This record gives sequence, C-alpha cells and structure tokens, in this order.
Amino acid sequence: MRVYVPLTLPALAEVHRSGELGPAPLRAYAVTPALREWLGSDDIEELEYAALGRAALASLQLLAEDPAAARRRVVLAVDVADRSVTPEPASDEASLGRVAVAGDVRLTAAGAVHADADDAGPDVSAAAAAVPAAAGGDAKAQDTVDAAEDHELLWYGVQEIPNLIGG
Repeated sequence: MRVYVPLTLPALAEVHRSGELGPAPLRAYAVTPALREWLGSDDIEELEYAALGRAALASLQLLAEDPAAARRRVVLAVDVADRSVTPEPASDEASLGRVAVAGDVRLTAAGAVHADADDAGPDVSAAAAAVPAAAGGDAKAQDTVDAAEDHELLWYGVQEIPNLIGG
C-alpha cells in the first residue's frame, strides 16, 4: 500500500541520516474506505492525490509547530505492507485517509518525495502561521491555509533528497 508521510525538511534530513522513519506507529495518509466514500470515486489517481493533499496539510501543521523549519511542505511517499496499515477514525474532512503504520519503515521503501518549490515559501509561511487560528474556526485564517494548496507539490526522486535538505 502506498502511504504518504507528512514531514518537514529537518525531519526529512533526519530520515535520510538514519535511513528510517519512526517511531512506530507512524502517522500517514492513504486511500482508505472512508476517503474513497467521501470522494465517491474509484479513480486511484484521484484518491491518491487526495491522500497526498491531506498529508501536505499535515506537513503544514508540523511547520506550525516548528518555526525554525524551512517553510516548505514535505511528503514522503512510501510503499508498506497492507497488514501494517490501520485506518484511523476520521474526526473531520482533513483527517479522512489518516492511517497508523506499524513497525519499522525504511527509507528504501520510499518511492518519491513531494515538496514545495522555493517560491511557495511566502504562502506556506503565512499558512503555517494561520494554522492555529484556522483550527479554531477563523474563516480568514482558513483562507490563508487554503492558499498554500494553490501551490502544487513537486515530485522528487529519493536520490534527490540530499539536494532538498542541502546536504
């Protein structure tokens, strides 16, 4: 099963250094029955794009918690055994597709990295700052968070991680 793990650039650097993600259970996003039902689609590309989008939002929340991290959303696409994935109950639209991944997940299982281009920085920075207010129901803050979604995440091969993290 393909899962999308939300990260920040410092977290990606740590994964690259250690060669694994963790600790377990690892929070990720995937095509779950709840996400499938909500979208009303069987188009796997559309469903995976939705799971990737939810992971990007979770990456934005991680940025809100780490003001020192570069203002770029990062999502690692990883293939794991189906049996290691447990869907989590969805409490809201953003949590649809959230899963827990049991066990060790090695970086070698990653298929790609999705990350913002450098020019997304100002919008992502504003969105990260607005996350707490948006979570509290502030509509203007939610508009700021939504504006980050106007930036498509770029695809990077795993071999490009050193370039992404500046190492």
